[in-house]
Amino acid sequence: MRNISFSGPDITDQEINAVIEVIKSGWLAHGKYSKKLGQLFCEFTGAKYCTTISNCTAGLHLLCIIAGFGEGDEVIVPAQTHTATAHAVEYTGAQAVFADIDLKTGNISIDSIKEKFSEQTKGIIPVHMAGYPCDMSEITSFCEINKLVLVEDCAHALGTTYNGRHVGLFGIAGVFSFYPTKQVTTGEGGVVVSNNKEIIDKVERLKAFGIDTPPELRTKPGVYDVKSLGYNFRMTDIQAALGVGQMERYKKNLEKRKQNGRLYTELLSGVEEVTNPDFNNDNSYFIFQLIFNKNIDRDNVLIKLKEKGIGVSIHYATPVPLMSYYKNKYEYKASDFPNAVYYGNQSLSLPTHNKINEEDVVSIVETIKEAIMEVK
Repeated sequence: MRNISFSGPDITDQEINAVIEVIKSGWLAHGKYSKKLGQLFCEFTGAKYCTTISNCTAGLHLLCIIAGFGEGDEVIVPAQTHTATAHAVEYTGAQAVFADIDLKTGNISIDSIKEKFSEQTKGIIPVHMAGYPCDMSEITSFCEINKLVLVEDCAHALGTTYNGRHVGLFGIAGVFSFYPTKQVTTGEGGVVVSNNKEIIDKVERLKAFGIDTPPELRTKPGVYDVKSLGYNFRMTDIQAALGVGQMERYKKNLEKRKQNGRLYTELLSGVEEVTNPDFNNDNSYFIFQLIFNKNIDRDNVLIKLKEKGIGVSIHYATPVPLMSYYKNKYEYKASDFPNAVYYGNQSLSLPTHNKINEEDVVSIVETIKEAIMEVK
């Protein structure tokens, strides 16, 4: 069996030539590729407005500022996520309050959201884990009833929809990641999408020091004003050039990921030792998540797969509230988030990218079955 990488960036000569073009032009930021990438993202997601950002974390941070989160406020986030989701809240002085997850999907539990809600709650940031859409009907309804700000962490969710609508468009805005393992990559980077122009205008000012006029719109070079405190969270045109071609091809990439997701689901359906959600065409299948029953040592299976040259990972081994910063600050314990702990201990992330074929998926599943028999 050939070695199978965990991620497979969809980078071709088209992207390489575009990057070279930008470098040779001398116009390395605020260029045409940044604008083009935003346009392509709007076309794909159906968002009215979009802006590039240095990374997904920066986008979440700025949206937390725009939402007005601050000292004394609480914002509910899932316990099972990347630490960036919670950090974005904490940067503002607000407190990230962790809700437990649904074991089958890995997404934030609406019941746990209701348990964690308090008079100090000002917002919710759901995460579409591994590309599986959260229950946005329940979450948006809860936010509307309680006048909460909804921001979506869509780091895994390019191509994820809910009731025919692309995720990221249910709250004030959504943020997507272009980290190297993601479906589209610019090395580091991301985008913020919204149907509210005012939100995107604010992000564009905040990501560029609070400057009121970008270089291409200045009537006199070097003349501009700064009307608010801002940051340096911009994406370069070099990065944007790397992403444009990938976005142009992404529909085919997404189709392949869904094919792989469907095949994993079918092949694993009869394996009693693992649990995974039914195939969901709304899922973008950033990765394929499976959960081993408690009698299986997940780590031993992972080692067996790695020994066979199969790239796998864990999303995420340690729930965020049990990492030292949050555990020490808020005195959380494992019993506070039983589902997130179980998910972190027993889940495994399998590759789905478009460089994997049907034979690869079959080989991966056969190796998992063999590993289960060895570690039982």
